Amino acid sequence: MAWFVLIVAGLFEIGWAVGLKYTEGFTRLWPTLGTVASMIISLGLLGLALRTLPLGTAYTVWTGIGAVGAFVLGVLVLGEPLTFGRVVAAVLIVAGLVVMKLSTAT
Repeated sequence: MAWFVLIVAGLFEIGWAVGLKYTEGFTRLWPTLGTVASMIISLGLLGLALRTLPLGTAYTVWTGIGAVGAFVLGVLVLGEPLTFGRVVAAVLIVAGLVVMKLSTAT
């Protein structure tokens, strides 16, 4: 169950990372409220996952989900460049997350 909670926390991290782009420096009300809500939910769920999972593993997976998710949405939604180097970097992050998960007993 802790892994599921951690994955959902990571998805909300993607939400607030992308949401930051739409707040325009926290000057737009609704994007700001959505971003702050995503931050609170993401951190709250991370805290719940940390009851069971080791800190290093949980934080690494949480930030990795956010980083790769923000990269994917940046390319798909925001028109950011999809270059070979960026794809390789994202694949390496995912590989690191898989190794981290496989090396954690919980």
